[in-house]
Amino acid sequence: MPDAFPTVVYLLCFATSSACALLLARSYLHTRARLLLWSALCFFLLAANNMVVVIDLLVLSELNLSLLRLGFSTMALAVLLFGFIWDLEDES
Repeated sequence: MPDAFPTVVYLLCFATSSACALLLARSYLHTRARLLLWSALCFFLLAANNMVVVIDLLVLSELNLSLLRLGFSTMALAVLLFGFIWDLEDES
């Protein structure tokens, strides 16, 4: 049983970030609030990051995909930060 616990946690993290991304994207399509778009893109990239974690640690354990994981998480934060700055400049 202890071997199954990390697998369940990784898959739940992927499912949660995917669900958040889908809900944010759906809300963006209804309201067209750009902050929802940037947040949805961020969560899509975080879901991709979580999928790479699953592949890296559970499926292809002999490969080291840590740089790819770091790249996805960095892109997710960069997209969200860009969205915050872009919307801040449009308000002023």
